[in-house]
Amino acid sequence: MLEETGQVVDVEGEFAWIESERQSTCGSCSARKGCGTSAIAKVLGRKRMRLRVVNRVDARIGDHVVIGIAESGVVRGSLAVYAVPLAGLFAGALAGQFVGERITSTGSDWPAIAGAAVGLIASLFWLRRFGRATETDAAFQPVVLRRETRLPTT
Repeated sequence: MLEETGQVVDVEGEFAWIESERQSTCGSCSARKGCGTSAIAKVLGRKRMRLRVVNRVDARIGDHVVIGIAESGVVRGSLAVYAVPLAGLFAGALAGQFVGERITSTGSDWPAIAGAAVGLIASLFWLRRFGRATETDAAFQPVVLRRETRLPTT
């Protein structure tokens, strides 16, 4: 389970809205000076994000909580977001090239380019449907795992 801390800013029935600060581990990485991710993290800064999370522990507004999401959901979601569009792009390009060779004799790349565009667009439509289908899948739902106890600072 991947975990992150945040603060409850609103409660709606069985869900809580959690505000969390995006964090980067770039500061502890030895390659941070030559890494593009580190440069992007510096430019974007530490922005806050809001998530709608299943509230299993009856957290209330103002509570600091630990939220988590199943690793399998992150892996499946990442695979869908990255691999499916690439596969659609390549499959479309190959299909376009195949059809283009049968139709034209000029050896133009335009059928492959058009096929790649069609394959990419088709995969993005599939990805949209996949996202809607997984909205209620527990593997893709972040949940409040526990309240976090914060000690007062002096």
